[in-house]
Amino acid sequence: MKTFSQKTETVVKKWIVIDAEGLVVGRLASLVALRLRGKHKPTFTPHVDDGDNVIIVNADKVVFTGKKFQDKTYYWHTGYAGGIKQRKAREILEGRFPERVVEKAVERMLPEGPLGRRQLKNLRVYAGAAHPHEAQSPETFDVKALNSKNARAA
Repeated sequence: MKTFSQKTETVVKKWIVIDAEGLVVGRLASLVALRLRGKHKPTFTPHVDDGDNVIIVNADKVVFTGKKFQDKTYYWHTGYAGGIKQRKAREILEGRFPERVVEKAVERMLPEGPLGRRQLKNLRVYAGAAHPHEAQSPETFDVKALNSKNARAA
């Protein structure tokens, strides 16, 4: 039996939409990264972008477990000496671009390199409930129904 290898020309991509309201950030990001890579498909090939296009809405309503909402710190460096910067998760979620929390979580779960950057372009994250991709007729993917731990119990 020969090993199957997916070709770029034969890839079939679906569009899925995920409502992130009340979902735990890390659990959501790991499921989205799995979908973006295409590991949920039997035709998965490590060197081919055969994942789905993922739309995440209500990204400003994601939750953290424990004390991560106040304590989790995101670091980045400006490139200058002493240029380390930091921001708490609470400041980002309450700021101008709350969708960046989800984007960064997914980005850090994808492989580094050209293929990971290509797969990240298939992710669209919106802070509100509306998105401009109705023409692609995306399917709804219910993350809460997969596991009770995916949504934070109040």
